[in-house]
Amino acid sequence: MKKRILDVLEFEKIKQHLSKYMVTKLGTEHLTTLTPTNKYQEIEEALLETEDGMTVLRLRGGIPMPVLENIKPHMKRIEIGAMLNGLELAQVGRVLQSVLEIQSFFDDLKELEIELHRLYEWSDKMIALPDIARVIKRSVDEDGCVTDDASSELKQIRQSIKKSEQSVREQLDGIIRGSKAKYLSDTIVTMRNDRYVIPVKSEYRSQFGGVVHDQSASGQTVFVEPRQVVDLNNRLRQHQIAERKEIERILAELSNEIAPFRHDILQNAFVLGKLDFINGKARYGKEIKAVVPKLSSEKKVFLKQARHPLIDPDKVVPNDITIGDEYQAVVITGPNTGGKTITLKTLGLLQLMGQAGLAIPADEESVIGVFSNIYADIGDEQSIEQNLSTFSSHMTNIVSILDELDENSLVLFDELGAGTDPQEGAALAISILDRVGAIGAYVMATTHYPELKIYGYNRAKTINASMEFDVDTLSPTYRLLIGIPGRSNAFDISKRLGLSPDIIEQSKQIIDGESQDLNEMISDLENQRKMTETEYLEVRHFVDEAENLYLDLKEAYELFFSEREKEMNKAKKEANEIISKAQVESDKMIKDIRQLQLKTGDSGSVKEHELIAAKSQLADLKHDENHLSENKVLKKAKAKKDFKPGDDVMVEAFGQRGSLIEKISNKEWMVQVGVLKMNIAESGLTKVVPEKEEKVRVAHVRGDSGGSRRSVNTQLDLRGKRFEEAIAEVDQYIDSALLAGYPQVTIVHGRGTGALKKGVQDYLKRNSRVKKYEYAPANQGGDGATIVSF
Repeated sequence: MKKRILDVLEFEKIKQHLSKYMVTKLGTEHLTTLTPTNKYQEIEEALLETEDGMTVLRLRGGIPMPVLENIKPHMKRIEIGAMLNGLELAQVGRVLQSVLEIQSFFDDLKELEIELHRLYEWSDKMIALPDIARVIKRSVDEDGCVTDDASSELKQIRQSIKKSEQSVREQLDGIIRGSKAKYLSDTIVTMRNDRYVIPVKSEYRSQFGGVVHDQSASGQTVFVEPRQVVDLNNRLRQHQIAERKEIERILAELSNEIAPFRHDILQNAFVLGKLDFINGKARYGKEIKAVVPKLSSEKKVFLKQARHPLIDPDKVVPNDITIGDEYQAVVITGPNTGGKTITLKTLGLLQLMGQAGLAIPADEESVIGVFSNIYADIGDEQSIEQNLSTFSSHMTNIVSILDELDENSLVLFDELGAGTDPQEGAALAISILDRVGAIGAYVMATTHYPELKIYGYNRAKTINASMEFDVDTLSPTYRLLIGIPGRSNAFDISKRLGLSPDIIEQSKQIIDGESQDLNEMISDLENQRKMTETEYLEVRHFVDEAENLYLDLKEAYELFFSEREKEMNKAKKEANEIISKAQVESDKMIKDIRQLQLKTGDSGSVKEHELIAAKSQLADLKHDENHLSENKVLKKAKAKKDFKPGDDVMVEAFGQRGSLIEKISNKEWMVQVGVLKMNIAESGLTKVVPEKEEKVRVAHVRGDSGGSRRSVNTQLDLRGKRFEEAIAEVDQYIDSALLAGYPQVTIVHGRGTGALKKGVQDYLKRNSRVKKYEYAPANQGGDGATIVSF
């Protein structure tokens, strides 16, 4: 952006206000180079950084930036082999310590999962140097003084200095409190030329011997180093020289230690300055109640309730300002001091701020465009030096603007065509706007000419606007009205001020009919706008009420279904408890019947599969208590079932595999389970992958015609089988053994790792048909086999 536009729109004042929020010298350097850009990606990144800064400010009070000096000159001196002094090293150490603290701060933000667009990247660019930071902190304090811990030799030297100083003071204290105190001008010990002395009256200087180092202005007092402390002072001076040399050695050593890392230190300083700059932008944004605007790639601008940042917030009137969407040109008319110029400046300055990556004083959802350049002709540009009138000065400026203008520019014209004959000025204004439109640039112009009001109606992509004026109070409201041209209020104002109605009526007859019709049209538009605003507020009230009612109804609806599900689940739970009790009773009854059959040897009256079918029907009575969360999944899975005769299925009620024979009805299939055929509901079947190897049938149930009642082996050998396969075989074998009526069987599982043995016994423990189980005797396999009693 050209410097002239930055000056006209007072962008530098924004930077001055922003500088108050910088705490580091490098942050101030970043601010110094701040200028609006026309590169979309750079603007987007800068706005995201500002948004991050405002997020951190809102959630954690901002980035904890310490006061840091500019250490770039220090690193330059290190580069040429110079030695840094204590204060310079302290400033470098403060930068390195700040890196550790800021990185820790951002690590905490990451742990809290606070989402940021760009700040984590900047934090990762810092290079921590904890060892060097620790050495500098131990060796140099905040004021740049080398500490006693910098080296053991320095610590010893300073202890010697303290002892020497104590000895000198003791000697001098003895003199000023002794018999020779009467020769002193004052009973104090002071210093001259870095040596301890006492003030002696000039005429008694010979009483103490030693060396005279100074005298008072009047000459009546001399400062004497008595003879008895000369050696002590010499020894003290030697210690002080040794201290200075040791300090110089330490500073040189520290300077040499940081020399290899000077580039890393400079990068750290740059990043810290950048973080301070971002933090400052956020703090300034909070101060002016700003928001980060959205960025339009199509140069659409919509500033919602925009406020000029340099006007007192208590006095500024916010306005909605838009350009670049449906309208390429906006022509603002209205009375003087109505706020037209401020509106132009607000648009221009906020656009500059946005393109510089700053938050803007507007409401949420505000949008800015990206313009290649912004031009403005605002204010009285009369130049006495160039002997130019106001009109000439404006025209000179406008000519240079039209020469540089392109289709990606934004132009702001204040009082376009003013300063000359009204008819000629209006014609020039129209022609200039036409040229800007032909180029394709975006323009907002203010004017007094009524011809421009007609221009706003007749030209494509052009709209009128005006600054509202309250005739009742005879004062502007400073509100921008888009779509309504400004009208002359001279007659209304004159009437309210008491001008004779005859004069006003005569004046109306003098002006031409077109002007009168235009004013009446504008007045009608204003009335319609006010009516529309009233209706909008009324409709908005009803919409808000309807929205609140909808939310209440939605909440009640959800509560109703939630309570209904709770009651249904409660009822199902109670029903399941009743069914569970009935199952226990039925199990007891079935057990008694089996025992009776075994004793009598007669199974003809009740078949085993009939008992199992009866039990499964009782189990089907159970309700799913968690149907709300589970049924959706089950229904989805069952919807994918496509049963056909011959499919392998799992009978869920028995936990047994079977084969489909034929479909009995829409919801029931005949299933072959082992040698048994039974009718099972489709909902109780799950399709399974066919087994690769044919299963050996181990159970045969005698039919009514007689035959062998049991052909199942009394021993099952599981050795060498996989765990899942073995457990499935145990499950099938137990059912077959029960059907065969065996009182006990033997399961051989081997010892191995013990996993199969534990799995078998866990299964037996859960099986309600198993009365007990124990390891086989030693001569029958010991703990490698388990004997099961039913």
